[in-house]
Amino acid sequence: MSSIDTRSAFFPRSRSAQAESTKQSGKVDAPQRNSMERATELTEKTATDAKVNIGDGVKDFARIKKAAMSAPETDNSEKIARLKAQIAAGSYEIDYDGLADKILTSEF
Repeated sequence: MSSIDTRSAFFPRSRSAQAESTKQSGKVDAPQRNSMERATELTEKTATDAKVNIGDGVKDFARIKKAAMSAPETDNSEKIARLKAQIAAGSYEIDYDGLADKILTSEF
């Protein structure tokens, strides 16, 4: 098989077509730009169509997330170690009134 490609370029802006035209002419084609009329038309159409409204809930969530991420990290390792030691020793006592209050406040 021959390694020479004799087919014409189907896509005139493709790399192979541009490389071929550069070989033949010795210059590189600059990309075409929109005319002033077309640029004005595109600007007018996108000015009215390309708008996004972000809801207040999303904005509030973003502010809360930013505040939470910037808050210092809490180290509870001492408290956890103390509670584990109390449970292992059998001296941990549950505050039933506090537990009931937490359950009620989370339910209502």
